[in-house]
Amino acid sequence: MLQCPRGDCPRAVPRPPVPARGTCPAFQPLAGSRGAGAPGAAQRPRANAASSASASCGRIRAGQVGGPPDRAGQRPRGPRVAMGAGWSSEEERQPLLGPGLGPAPGAVWRSREAAAAALPAAAPGPGRVYGRRWLVLLLFSLLGFAQGLVWNTWGPIQNSARQAYGFSSWDIALLVLWGPIGFLPCFAFMWLLDKRGLRVTVLLTSFLMVLGTGLRCIPVSDLMLKRRLIHGGQLLNGLAGPTVMNAAPFLSTTWFSADERATATAIASMLSYLGGACAFLVGPLVVPAPNGTSPLLASETSRTHIKDLIETVLYAEFGVVCLLFSATLVYFPPRPPLPPSVAAASQRLSYRRSFCRLLSNMRFLMIALAYAIPLGVFAGWSGVLDLILTPVHVSQVDAGWIGFWSIVGGCVVGIAMARFADFIRGMLKLILLLLFSGATLSSTWFTLTCLNSITHLPLTTVTLYASCILLGVFLNSSIPIFFELFVETVYPVPEGITCGVVTFLSNMFMGVLLFFLTFYHTELSWFNWCLPGSCLLSLLLILCFRESYDRLYLDVVVSV
Repeated sequence: MLQCPRGDCPRAVPRPPVPARGTCPAFQPLAGSRGAGAPGAAQRPRANAASSASASCGRIRAGQVGGPPDRAGQRPRGPRVAMGAGWSSEEERQPLLGPGLGPAPGAVWRSREAAAAALPAAAPGPGRVYGRRWLVLLLFSLLGFAQGLVWNTWGPIQNSARQAYGFSSWDIALLVLWGPIGFLPCFAFMWLLDKRGLRVTVLLTSFLMVLGTGLRCIPVSDLMLKRRLIHGGQLLNGLAGPTVMNAAPFLSTTWFSADERATATAIASMLSYLGGACAFLVGPLVVPAPNGTSPLLASETSRTHIKDLIETVLYAEFGVVCLLFSATLVYFPPRPPLPPSVAAASQRLSYRRSFCRLLSNMRFLMIALAYAIPLGVFAGWSGVLDLILTPVHVSQVDAGWIGFWSIVGGCVVGIAMARFADFIRGMLKLILLLLFSGATLSSTWFTLTCLNSITHLPLTTVTLYASCILLGVFLNSSIPIFFELFVETVYPVPEGITCGVVTFLSNMFMGVLLFFLTFYHTELSWFNWCLPGSCLLSLLLILCFRESYDRLYLDVVVSV
């Protein structure tokens, strides 16, 4: 039997179990904590309600695992309350432990000994990782790659598509617009991910992609009907976007340890953008421009020949998606047998309470807008890059290469930045400040270059390549850093819900811009000015943002 650390509580404290919350006023959740109780979670008493999370972090760094000294100057060694226990209830989502490996519904882990006793003898506690996690990450990343490739099929070859199918500028913009429109049922996919898990959600997503790509391949001679089938296929592929864009942090938390989460998030989220980049490469290389480059090729670049080559690309994309769906159907487990970290095993807020927490958190809304506005503008701008560069006499092939290298550079730098963030923790805000400072300068350089008749800046292939590639590197590499910061800020809100809200906002901004593009597509300088304006606004929001690392704090407490 242990006595209460304060010494004035009339009830003795057995170990285990501990008294119910509220029995002894000395045992209360830490101020500022966000997580719920987790297997093996370290718990501590606090002297009074004014104790702060920052002071607790200082004690952790100093090796002081127990609570504050009592009146006799001794540090209590008794049981400690679960971090964030006051935020959990019977309705909260259950831990990510398999049946029989976790606490009963609604129970809160009270000590490291209780957590270890509930786990098998072969697994001493949360923190085990499995080699199969890389296969799961590969399947999910390839699915995102295919979804991005299908989404960006038409933008890089818009001139050829006009001649082959009779598309107008409005049609080209609408084909890109189906991506953000597909995010309208985003909240339904978030609910499915939260309630049914990763496997069911990924299978539904890949099945929608199979239907979408198959619909585009139906051979019909009526061009009007063919255009409608293509639009329908793009819409179904857009419905797969919420999962491949939102579930990356959920997958990384479920399968990867704390020192690999940012890297896994970067790989899973960046591959979708890499698919869009490969569309800039595959389309222009396979499908020739309608004007041709040689009189000898005039007959080959006819409408029928261009249409046949476009359909070859469509059939190839359909085959890739079917292969990925089959692989996912054969093997894609929902979670590992044991969680890789305490954060993966901890309880989270329910679906309804998560939205209430997000909408009432001003810091989250601030950083969400800092992500959604510039990334939404840049996604819409990239989708119609060929249309934007046509007035400055850039060919379809050159526009494709510019878009390709800008996204590839962003993917490479994004994964490198995420790996750096795994090693040097607590610097996400500083990384974002550096990235958006570069993005603001690069976007301003590109916009002024396109206005060379006014600014007299040199308009060459080198300057266009350099400004566009730098812009893509700075903006695309910020995506995984943003995702990790979102989850840390609002923990214990589930990762899928958090990232679903911000990507929904990003796609809404993208959709609004593309909607205006359908009406104002003759002169596009206003679209270019949206880039530096949105980057500068995001930079100011990041400067005013106060960062916190609640999920990381939970893992640090338990590791101590």
